[in-house]
Amino acid sequence: MNNQKQQKPTLSGQRFKTRKRDEKERFEPTQFQDCIIQGLSETGTDLEAVAKFLDASGAKLDYRRYAETLFDILVAGGMLAPGGTLADDMMRTDVCVFAAQEDLETMQAFAQVFNKLIRRYKLIFLLIKTFKFYQLITIQKRYESERNKLAMLTGILLANGTLNASVLNSLYNENLVKEGVSAAFAVKLFKSWINEKDINAVAVSLRKVNMDNRLMELFPANKQSVEHFSKYFTEAGLKELSEYVRNQQSIGARKELQKELQEQMSRGDLFKDIILYVKEEMKKNNISEQTVIAIIWSSVMSTVEWNKKEELVAEQAIKHLKQYSPLLAAFTTQGQSELTLLLKIQEYCYDNIHFMKAFQKIVVLFYKAEVLSEEPILKWYKDAHLAKGKSVFLEQMKKFVEWLKNAEEESESDAEEGD
Repeated sequence: MNNQKQQKPTLSGQRFKTRKRDEKERFEPTQFQDCIIQGLSETGTDLEAVAKFLDASGAKLDYRRYAETLFDILVAGGMLAPGGTLADDMMRTDVCVFAAQEDLETMQAFAQVFNKLIRRYKLIFLLIKTFKFYQLITIQKRYESERNKLAMLTGILLANGTLNASVLNSLYNENLVKEGVSAAFAVKLFKSWINEKDINAVAVSLRKVNMDNRLMELFPANKQSVEHFSKYFTEAGLKELSEYVRNQQSIGARKELQKELQEQMSRGDLFKDIILYVKEEMKKNNISEQTVIAIIWSSVMSTVEWNKKEELVAEQAIKHLKQYSPLLAAFTTQGQSELTLLLKIQEYCYDNIHFMKAFQKIVVLFYKAEVLSEEPILKWYKDAHLAKGKSVFLEQMKKFVEWLKNAEEESESDAEEGD
């Protein structure tokens, strides 16, 4: 007897028998199409019956092999020839997206058909590939109605998670953008997507595939501005999308501002040059003074390596912040900006344990340097402070606040006597 261990079969050159019921009938794409269209002609326009027919047919027809043909039929009514047209000599069906009514309810019903196919036969990757193709071939102006239906269906499939937002890459095709097709397609797509979900869910999906900062590319380069985007989509009834893009643009501008600020500080640029740059960015990107003072504070505090000893860090902080007081003072011209700075100081001192005892010293420094004034400090002390470490910081500020109140009362008394 041969005791040598038998080798396991490998995939190369190995043939396996399948059970009869698992075998799929093999057709050419045209024969596959004829079978599907023949079955659809018997179901009529009842999409529940269509879904049942497709589900039952999957037991014999090889959907994985002919997935693109299947999606051609369900979307366009038959196999598409190169260039995106239906060949005249091919069988066609009106049970398809392009021949359906152009309304949300009908597209939702078609979405259910796609969902059932995808869940049962795991055709998601081929569906994504096919949808990209359809978006490219519908550039012709005569396909406007078909584009609208496809856009609505795509939005619904994005909303229910069948597709992911990477399919939007197709819309950045140069010709689609130039012809205005991309923006028009996006209007219908986002309307149906937001109708199914909301702008927050849309934002999450876009962010997952790094699409959140690319929406302006739906327009040609000379029209890629927040103002143009906002006007176009607001007039189309998508104000929430306009606001989202405006906010994204603002976030990007703030990040860029902080990065440039830190570089300017590390180079030791003159404060007058930094101030001029910041004011230009504020105007260009519509950034508020409150936002800017928070960015400057963060940038100032990140330009130095702080001492790890609590007894030394306060002295180091005062010396460092005194140097930057003129820069901070240039952007605390409003009471709300001063209060924003106070809250940022409180937050920083709480989050960095070595700064806990330095809070009052920083505030007094800024008061003397005319970065902060009495009213915002008193408001912060009374009711505008954060919960973070408030008992510690309020106790530190108690004597200084009492001094401010007394000085204020004396000032008012002197003014009355002068009258």
